[in-house]
Formats: sequence, structure tokens, C-alpha cells
Amino acid sequence: MSLIVLFGAKKRVVRLARMAGQFAKPRSSDFEPSPTGGPAVRSFKGDNVNGFDLADRTPNPDRLLQAYFHSAATLNYLRSMIAGGVADLHHADSWNLSFVRSNPVKRQYEQVISKIVDSFSFLKAIGADEAETFKTVELYTSHEGLLLNYEAALTRRVNEAYYNLGTHFLWIGDRTRQLDGAHIEYFRGISNPVGVKVGPSMKSDELAALVRLLNPAKEPGRLTLITRYGCAKVADYLPAHIAAVRATQVPVLWICDPCHGNTETTADGVKTRQYGKMLEELMATFDMHRAADSRLGGVHFELAGEDVTECLGGSVELAESDLSTNYTSFCDPRLNYTQSLDMAFSISAKLQQLSS
Repeated sequence: MSLIVLFGAKKRVVRLARMAGQFAKPRSSDFEPSPTGGPAVRSFKGDNVNGFDLADRTPNPDRLLQAYFHSAATLNYLRSMIAGGVADLHHADSWNLSFVRSNPVKRQYEQVISKIVDSFSFLKAIGADEAETFKTVELYTSHEGLLLNYEAALTRRVNEAYYNLGTHFLWIGDRTRQLDGAHIEYFRGISNPVGVKVGPSMKSDELAALVRLLNPAKEPGRLTLITRYGCAKVADYLPAHIAAVRATQVPVLWICDPCHGNTETTADGVKTRQYGKMLEELMATFDMHRAADSRLGGVHFELAGEDVTECLGGSVELAESDLSTNYTSFCDPRLNYTQSLDMAFSISAKLQQLSS
């Protein structure tokens, strides 16, 4: 996705992956109805709290240690993949497209790769193709800072400041952003760049107070606001939120999360999202920032690099009857490989339009 946006829009992309730490899940209730029709069972709160299997729902503190092990293993795997040349643009023509089910999208992507390979032929001819930036990428990690006892254990003093060394970027979820709450207090004390999810329940005056609390020094790059309203509500809330933040004169980076506000459940009880609604919210967010003389600086997606069948629509026209084909998520539905490329091409085209 990042390559398509970078190549098409000619804009630098910072790659930030939600991995190596996202093993906790906020839930509205400690208990949920049993899928077997029996007594209510404990809610699944993520693998570092309890298991998804009904027989494994008792919280187990040893899972925190397991979460640390898997986070460290994931980071080591990422380092080895990048060091091994997985992102080397010299070999872009050998990247795997077998998961792309839409032939038009595959052809569009192959055209991008063909142009990159052609450009490298010219660079090689003049001896300018060996720069390190062509061989690797910078990939940062992030997750929601939900379990404070886990996050505090990974916090260290470095020189005169405190950093959470378990990730590069932490964010506060929509359920834990109370102004007088423990999560805000913890985030105030660390020097990592941090984010806050902003949804329909966020009042404008509350948002203004929040940005002042989390970025009192008005440091550029310190604070990111991740909006997630839903396509039907974005126009009702985003303009007022932009105005409230601007009035504080606190610099923020705006990111759109078009996934979480557009989650729905089918008649059969399957959690899903419609690609069209996600795209609608994202494009509307671009336009509203432009109208307010603001700028959307990033996007946040839940996606899989595989041919999962969890979100409806896209160029593959995934239907509700297709969801059971390869639905593997225990939590939220993800865009599949083809839908992710669909989204990347749409973002690229929008950025080109806004730059013209």
C-alpha cells in the first residue's frame, strides 16, 4: 500500500504497523452471551488477558509474559525480513501477487511495478541505483496502550525523559480517554509520540482540554488525533473538532481510521465492514480537512496480507454469502490483500487530485 501511495502521489510515507504489542482488546462488558446458549461467559479481552476458546476465558497473568515474548519475536522477525531484502525495490518485479483476486487491480499494480523497474534500469545505467534507501524501509510499530501495568513495566528513563520502550507509538482508545483517568496520566508522562482515538462521543471542549493535557509544550509531532466516526457521522463531528483543536494552537497530526466507525453485524451475527462505507468516510475526511484549511496526514487500517473474506465489497465484490469462505479474525474484520490495494489506489488518486 505504501509503495502505491508514494509512487502515485509522490509523497513521503511513514510506515507505522500495529503489531508487536497489540494483544489486548477493550470490551464494553466483562461478560458476553454464550454462543452455545448457556450462561454468560467472560468476554475475550485479547491474548494477553485470556483465550478465545470458551474454556480459556479466565484471566491469566502469565499471558503478559507470553505477550512480551511474542512481541519480541515479532520484532526480530520484522528485522530479519527487512534485512533480508523483502522491501528491496531492485526485486519489485518478483513480489507475490497471487492473493490479488481482481484482474484490473492486478494489472494496475503491475503497471506501477513496471514503471519502477524501468526507472531502475536508467538509474543502474548511470550508477545511481545502489543507495541504501532503495534496499530497505523504515518500519515503526504501534499499539493501543490499554493495560497500564504491562506498559509501565516497559517504561524506562532515558536521559531526562521517560519512554515506553515496548513500541515507538502508543495511542489511547476511545473507551479510556477520560480527562481524569489513569491512561491520560500515564501518557502525559512519556515522551513517545502518542495518539488518541476521536469518535462521535468526544465533545469539542473535551477534545480541546485533551490536546492541551497531552501536548502542553506544543511540540510538533508529539500528538496524533485518529478520527473514527462512521461514514454517516463524519460531517456532524469532524469540522467542529478541527475548529476546537485549531483554537488551542496545539499542533496535531490528523489521521483517519475509517474502519472502526463502520463495523456492522450481519443477520447471522457475523461482524463485518463494507468497503464502500470505509472509502466514503475516508474521502469525506480528506475533503473536510481541505475545506477547513487543514490537512489529513495519515490513514489507519485493519488489513491482512492474505485473501481473507471479512469485509464486504471492493473490486472483488465480496458478498455476505462469501464471508464464511476464509473468515479467520477473532476480533475485528480486516481488509484483504485486494481490498487493501483498492484503497491504496484510491488514496493515491485523491492525493494527486488535492495536489493539482
